[in-house]
Amino acid sequence: MNGPNPNTKHPTLHHNRVGFLKPIVHAPNIEIGDYTYYDDPGGPESFVETCVLHHHAFIGDKLIIGKFCAISEGARFIMNGANHVMGGFSTYPFNIFSHGWEKGFDVATWKAELRGDTVIGNDVWIGMNTAIMPGVKIGDGAIIAAKSVVTRDVPPYAIAAGNSAKVVKMRFDDETIARLRQIAWWDWPADKITRNLDAIRGADIDRLEASA
Repeated sequence: MNGPNPNTKHPTLHHNRVGFLKPIVHAPNIEIGDYTYYDDPGGPESFVETCVLHHHAFIGDKLIIGKFCAISEGARFIMNGANHVMGGFSTYPFNIFSHGWEKGFDVATWKAELRGDTVIGNDVWIGMNTAIMPGVKIGDGAIIAAKSVVTRDVPPYAIAAGNSAKVVKMRFDDETIARLRQIAWWDWPADKITRNLDAIRGADIDRLEASA
């Protein structure tokens, strides 16, 4: 056996609150890698409606999540549609209510607030009730502590916590991180991952590297 089928919606028997997101999410502006799961007592089927907010197709931004990520209950990805124009005296979005308030609105002032795609790397653990703000990039192997608000990029294998989230610790030294990213075990075929689970779950970089 080489692990669960990544296209199974509910890979954990009698535990339907956990689901692999790739076979569940079909939105064209969301990309999710194999084995990434969402855990919610209401079930993972509501991931897009519950967790991905203000994500409008006409804006063009994407939510990209890598492989083997663990996303906890209450995580929120705030997308660019939430942004308001901040260059004037008021941030109130008069134009969206029309009836004359849309006249004179300069779309360029709103486009200037867009932050691009939100990108989550591979093997990232996102804790309960976190908020990821528009355009944030979170590197491979990072951990986002529960109830954090992530307003800026998080480097690979960092632990970030707080509001706004700051790096509180690096999981490994720079050399080990570079080697782990070079190995990129998450891109291995399932049978190779299965054969090397002890090395992946452990902390022997030489052994893992020898299997790469």
